[in-house]
Amino acid sequence: MKLRNQLLALFLLLIFIAFGFLFFRNWVVQKPFGIILFVGDGLSTNSLTAARLYEGGANQKLTVDSFRHLALVRNAAADFAVPDAAAAATAIATGVKGNNKAIALDPNGKELASILSMAHEAGRATGIVTTGNLTNPSISAFYAHTNDPADVQGIASQLVDRAKVDIALGGGLAHFTPESKGGLRKDGRDLWLELRSKGYSLVRTKAELENTPVFLTGPLVGMFSDDNMAYSSQVESGSQQPSLSDMVRRAIEFLQTNRHGYLLVVNAALISRAAETNSAEKVLTETIDMDRAIATALEYAGDKTLILAVGQKDVGGLTLNGYPLNADHGVALLGTSASGLPAITCSTGPNGPKPASASIIAQPTPEASPAPSPASGDKANQRPPEPPQNTKAEPAAFGAPVAVDTARDMIAIGSGPGSEELAGFMDNTVIFRILKKGL
Repeated sequence: MKLRNQLLALFLLLIFIAFGFLFFRNWVVQKPFGIILFVGDGLSTNSLTAARLYEGGANQKLTVDSFRHLALVRNAAADFAVPDAAAAATAIATGVKGNNKAIALDPNGKELASILSMAHEAGRATGIVTTGNLTNPSISAFYAHTNDPADVQGIASQLVDRAKVDIALGGGLAHFTPESKGGLRKDGRDLWLELRSKGYSLVRTKAELENTPVFLTGPLVGMFSDDNMAYSSQVESGSQQPSLSDMVRRAIEFLQTNRHGYLLVVNAALISRAAETNSAEKVLTETIDMDRAIATALEYAGDKTLILAVGQKDVGGLTLNGYPLNADHGVALLGTSASGLPAITCSTGPNGPKPASASIIAQPTPEASPAPSPASGDKANQRPPEPPQNTKAEPAAFGAPVAVDTARDMIAIGSGPGSEELAGFMDNTVIFRILKKGL
């Protein structure tokens, strides 16, 4: 009798434990250990389709094609139906609609808390990665506040003085070093050395990034070019510039040592730069490069990580035209099609009919602007970029120094805990709310 009672008690205990496990697994909200957000202008329907075809034809599958959860994202600014980089990034980073040209500020000019600062307050490690300048609006909206996105030196100062970032990888070293050392800063500050004095490990090359020990290192900053980094198609084998996938992989390896988890924001900035000069092939190769970086994140972060990728805005209205064959890919999708029509066209940009009035030519955004020479002054940041050498701009319907942003819904995709909230038509501020819920 005693043994039977003991066995019955053991049986009931096992049932209770099993029920508790199932309850926790299926009904209790579990926070993701890692949260990774990819932001890029290549995640629109037109660009993504064209990139897929360019990569391998109609039957090609990209990494993003495997994501189960997705939504179409509206992205209007508070004051304009078509957002610029500052407004689009602000909505994603803070969950609040801001005006064009305002970084992490509400329409009244009040500073907004970003998801990166909230992650830091929650005890998570934080990181930013970009193929552009670390002061570009698309990434600086996560740590800086300004109504002048062209003030790249002021934004650089905010990264050093105010940001709570454990790892930052990208370009833009010239805006962190004084003119006396070959940089562009006119205030004499050497922010690069100031970062070292704050305890950051500093790296300049891919080899240094790869050889920096993970467990013996504190916060880390890597800057691999004076301004925007080189296009992925221009990075040769053995180059000292890491790829976007390299930076994402190393960032994950560093950040995941924090037992409270981490938040990593990744910006594929060179998609915008290529789109503004109608360099269609580079738009497609940079979109594919972002897709490969997303694959790297899936491999190294694990299935307990929330991974979101969202299109920020559309630049130039790139469209793939005509009737390519299923197997057509690569250069077969460039130039003139068999029917005599341009295979890829854009709505605006440098290779189009000249406008009747110069007053309606759009101004370039800071993301596309080349690094000015020390003698040219800050106003050089406002000059339109030159098309990359040996790159033919695709034809545009309307001529402008740079292609302008267009009204087009973006795509948001996700995997991991919390990504199931992506569904239907959503506002871009919802991305912030999904990220915040995962902290």
